[in-house]
Amino acid sequence: MNIGIEHYLVLSAILFVIGAYGVLVRKNLIIVLMSLELMLNAANLAFIAFSRASGDMTGHVFMIMSITVAAAEVAVGLALLVSIYSHRESLDIDILKLLKG
Repeated sequence: MNIGIEHYLVLSAILFVIGAYGVLVRKNLIIVLMSLELMLNAANLAFIAFSRASGDMTGHVFMIMSITVAAAEVAVGLALLVSIYSHRESLDIDILKLLKG
């Protein structure tokens, strides 16, 4: 059995949909951040699949940049999460609506 680009793209689409579902439906902020990471990894998989199919390294460069952005997003997200938890003592997204003012 030959695994082609279609298999990678289908897996990437499934991971992206699972991540989008987690972002839209879940109420816990940690789960939402994990779902965002899943969506970024799905995009990375698509970058690598297209890069291997075309035979150049452009997809790998985009993937490395995406991993860099994901690491920065995790650092900022966790810092905000700790700050919010210390003030509100909850990670429920509905409580964060009170911060609008």
